Amino acid sequence: MNFALFWKSMLVQLVSVVVLFLLLRLLLPHSFFEDWGWLSGPVAWLLCAVITSRVLKLPQWPVVLGAILAGLPSVIFVLVGLHAVGPLVGVLFFGLWCGYRVPSGPSSH
Repeated sequence: MNFALFWKSMLVQLVSVVVLFLLLRLLLPHSFFEDWGWLSGPVAWLLCAVITSRVLKLPQWPVVLGAILAGLPSVIFVLVGLHAVGPLVGVLFFGLWCGYRVPSGPSSH
């Protein structure tokens, strides 16, 4: 396990998610998220994973795959009404994926 990559990937993903959330919250009405949150949330999560791969110079596709897999457990929290917990769980699993599975080194797109 690469603990440095675990922590860095969690931090970059978390910051990316928070910044994008705040930006969208300022620019779009609440009704947008009620109608389109099911689509915009996962797309934003994947966009943040691409940002994380770029910032940390990691291969993009393994990072995006990790984001998809890490996002699945977070859906459970969203479905039971604990929406704020979902992304935190996702970030934890994403960091574990990156720390265990993503080779560090030059990015391959």
